[in-house]
Amino acid sequence: MKQNNYITLLPGRQFISGILVLLWVFCASCGKEFLEEKPNKSLLIPTTLANFQSMLDNPLMNRMPALNIIASDDLQNNGNLASLAFPAEKGAYLWEQDMYGGSVNIPDWELPYQQLFYANIVLDGLADMAGPEARRLKGSALFFRAFALFNLAQSFAKPFNVSTAKLDAGVPARLESDVNVKATRGTVQETYDRILADLKEASGLNTTENYKSRPSKHAVMALFARVYLSMQMYDQAERYADSALQISGALIDYNTLNAASANPVPIAIIDKNAEGIFYAVHTSYSFFNSALTAINPSIYQLYNSNDLRKTIFFNDKGGGLIGFKGSYNGDRTLYGGLATDEMYLIRGECLARKGNAGLAMADLNTLLLNRWKKGTLVPFKATDGADALKQILVERRKELVCRGLRWSDLRRFNQDPTMAVTLTRNSGGNIYTLLPNSNRYVFPIPDNEVRRSGIEQNPR
Repeated sequence: MKQNNYITLLPGRQFISGILVLLWVFCASCGKEFLEEKPNKSLLIPTTLANFQSMLDNPLMNRMPALNIIASDDLQNNGNLASLAFPAEKGAYLWEQDMYGGSVNIPDWELPYQQLFYANIVLDGLADMAGPEARRLKGSALFFRAFALFNLAQSFAKPFNVSTAKLDAGVPARLESDVNVKATRGTVQETYDRILADLKEASGLNTTENYKSRPSKHAVMALFARVYLSMQMYDQAERYADSALQISGALIDYNTLNAASANPVPIAIIDKNAEGIFYAVHTSYSFFNSALTAINPSIYQLYNSNDLRKTIFFNDKGGGLIGFKGSYNGDRTLYGGLATDEMYLIRGECLARKGNAGLAMADLNTLLLNRWKKGTLVPFKATDGADALKQILVERRKELVCRGLRWSDLRRFNQDPTMAVTLTRNSGGNIYTLLPNSNRYVFPIPDNEVRRSGIEQNPR
């Protein structure tokens, strides 16, 4: 099994066919203004089902943005931020107005639009094809498009708010591969409507896939749950989390893992990780590999001594710094895909919000029985739904650390004054603050993109 910085490739799996190598080169060369400078699809038009599968198997389809992890409160850096490789890392960490420091090549913006382009090429090519394999590939392309749009919306559009979603600016949703069609932003409501419509249309997928880098009905149910949770539509989030768990509720018993290992958690792309539903990893920025980047101490202090996550997720880096080693990717790259543990926490949270404390705590205890030392867990109890919600959100914080979900959580929590969070940093002796609902919870669109396309810039 070959590994690189971003992805694990399956044995015998085609990385990309000869025709798609040229497409990759064109895509790479036009990364700076990806909305406007796409490759000319008339030069390269894949025509076979095998071509389309190879395109969707491209490892970039399983990568995710990561500046939102740097901007959240999962990690802290205790060194010279100017030494980081990419100015946007410092800009995200300190929530700077000029977040990109003059950079124009912003992977968090470009990567999802590359994924959209590939998905649209496949959808265009499948338009006149029929049969089970064509339907499966169409479902895969629709899933990838929804996944890319959702990831864009978490950083480059305001959080979904039912009162303002029809007014707030969304992200440009490219639905075709024709480079001559100009992209517009639309609204947040329209962005989420498209995400949900694509998932609903992804009906030809297999229930599960041997290769977890490929979408499945299981992945569709799980992504629905994640999307609806971000929209604060908790009845729907519960419904889809339950559907995902009905397909598989398997969890890893952490008592079977070697906590002393540098990478204790099995890689989620293979069957040894029973929790993996859909495999995706975050872009690997230098921030994550810095010797001075550590877990937020307030998180580390939450774990009980009998909680195996304390040693399986973390290691002592020296100098009082605690590092994170619990990625489902088996290396320093951070996992952002879909997994069973997240589904238990979503369903439990939604049950608690509607006052069903008993079932909510049953979900929580099912998870924790697989996380604590065998025989040490006294099942958690709650007096009511509010108490259950409080406990589940603490466990969500502990279980999903460094999974790329905290930024989205903060954006929805901040809409409730009783749950709002003020973030602070101490960097170089200076204190930086991010207030709830600040404009800086929305990343700026790269300036060169705004100049070329004329789309509306996000206020900072």
